[in-house]
Amino acid sequence: MSGTPPQPGGAQGGPYHERQRLELCALHALNNLLQRPCFTQEAADEICKRLAPDARLNPHRSLLGTGNYDVNVIMAALQSLGLAAVWWDKRRSLERLVLGQIVGFILNVPSHVSLGFVALPLRRKHWLAVRQLGGTYYNLDSKLRAPARIGGEPELRAFLRDFLAQGLCEVFLVVPRAVEEAGAWLSPE
Repeated sequence: MSGTPPQPGGAQGGPYHERQRLELCALHALNNLLQRPCFTQEAADEICKRLAPDARLNPHRSLLGTGNYDVNVIMAALQSLGLAAVWWDKRRSLERLVLGQIVGFILNVPSHVSLGFVALPLRRKHWLAVRQLGGTYYNLDSKLRAPARIGGEPELRAFLRDFLAQGLCEVFLVVPRAVEEAGAWLSPE
């Protein structure tokens, strides 16, 4: 887990894409964003222990040991790679994003709960990644069978706008630490 973001691409030349397993969507979002299997469940559990060393019941993950990691785990994982997660203030215009300074996006979105083919009347939060690869933005959601092409910059902004319009969605920009410190991910008004 060293300093620079990896070069994108999976084994078959397409985007690297992990599929949903247990409640590990935060790990899948990180690995899909980074375009390699960088973090494991064991590594995330270790981050949880560092974040709450004296806690009997760790507040940063599921009590069942199935994942369900919170944003603090994602932020600590990214920091270990010299990256930062910047919370996007929904009151700002998406036109102010300086996309060339942003590695990708991690979104926390409402998601339906199902048991097999039966949809339950419950909603939980789900982490997903969006990243540009070869000039095209992709939705790298682990619940998808394969990455979904979003398109260019205008389509990305429309995609983000649609998610933010759902209300209970949070968007985090993933940027190099120097970009975060300089605020270079946001254009002036």
